[in-house]
Amino acid sequence: MAALFDRDYKTISKHILNAFREGELERSAVVAKFATTASDGKTYQVEHYNLDVIISVGYRVKSKRGTQFRIWATQVLRKYLIEGYALNEQRLREQEQNLENLQEAVHLVAQVVVNLINAKN
Repeated sequence: MAALFDRDYKTISKHILNAFREGELERSAVVAKFATTASDGKTYQVEHYNLDVIISVGYRVKSKRGTQFRIWATQVLRKYLIEGYALNEQRLREQEQNLENLQEAVHLVAQVVVNLINAKN
């Protein structure tokens, strides 16, 4: 998150702690600990935060990247509230490409079947 919002680790930690202290987020619901092996070969328990924490920090942090995040998040939320749904345009484009590939494969299979039928007659 420090890299995402262009702030140092201490600033991000402060915002996370404030979100817990103020009751905005419940630590047990948004934090998971995973064992990570460091370059020194030792294993450490590292906290990983879910999307709720990232959103909370994004609305708290003062930076250019934080402002960009708030503008984007507010646009998505506004669109969802007004239209009743949100679309992931990149995912739709990928699905469209998958559909085109599938249609092409079905067409090729159909041609093979027609050729086999014609060869038997």
